[in-house]
Amino acid sequence: MSVDVRSVAEKTNPTAPRPARRRRPRLARVALSVLSVVLGIVVWDLVSRNYTAFFLPSPLLTWRGAVELVQDGTLWDSVSASSTRILTGWALGVVIGVPVGLLMGCVPWLRLMLDPYIQFFRFVPPIAFVTLAIIWLGPGEASKVALIFYTTVFIVALNTLAGVLSVDELRLRAARALGANPARTLVSVVLPSTVPHVVTGARLAMGNSFLTIVSAEIVAAQSGLGSLIWTARNYAKTEWVFVGIIALGMLGYLFDWILRVVSSRTLRRYGVTF
Repeated sequence: MSVDVRSVAEKTNPTAPRPARRRRPRLARVALSVLSVVLGIVVWDLVSRNYTAFFLPSPLLTWRGAVELVQDGTLWDSVSASSTRILTGWALGVVIGVPVGLLMGCVPWLRLMLDPYIQFFRFVPPIAFVTLAIIWLGPGEASKVALIFYTTVFIVALNTLAGVLSVDELRLRAARALGANPARTLVSVVLPSTVPHVVTGARLAMGNSFLTIVSAEIVAAQSGLGSLIWTARNYAKTEWVFVGIIALGMLGYLFDWILRVVSSRTLRRYGVTF
């Protein structure tokens, strides 16, 4: 009987470096992603040759526009302003939305009282409140952060509520049978089971935050990617519009990647894997 020395070594020493063949699928995925981006740029360049620069700027013209915006500091200021607003409003929405969802899931009468309001406001888009936010909170940062918070809190609360309601009843009964009080059951059973739903809600809310920030900055902002896109329209600089759109996509991808990496490394024991 033959023995696979490599497999035995891996089992006895989990910290041993993995074989190179296990890294190949990851490298293949990265290579395919890079190839996809390159092909997209090539197609973009070929299509842009049939139109004017005002209608569809080429990748080279867009790159030159990006360099121009980087050199005068406009792009960095816009990215910084939008990032600060998104992260502040999103963090506040998560901090408030998680406890609200937990309480709604654990207290039936509270769920019945709050459900009409949540079901109503979650169908009203944040852009509908842009004017009111400016009137009530002014044209400064508070109105933008409030709109991001509004976008986030309902998504996180509903996903948290779904996580609480999906907890296996047998686990709850087992906790009670072992003498756990409601607080202990919440901490040891309900909350760990709800973590994956909370992370999913936070990711969805992050995506919606980007949708909201653009409309808010277009209406009332002197800085930010939304303001940059609107200013480009006034100057007929379509390549700046493309720069703003690309910056939004890359920023959103970066934020989501960081959230996935941090969640998968710190919350893996709760079943959070990406």
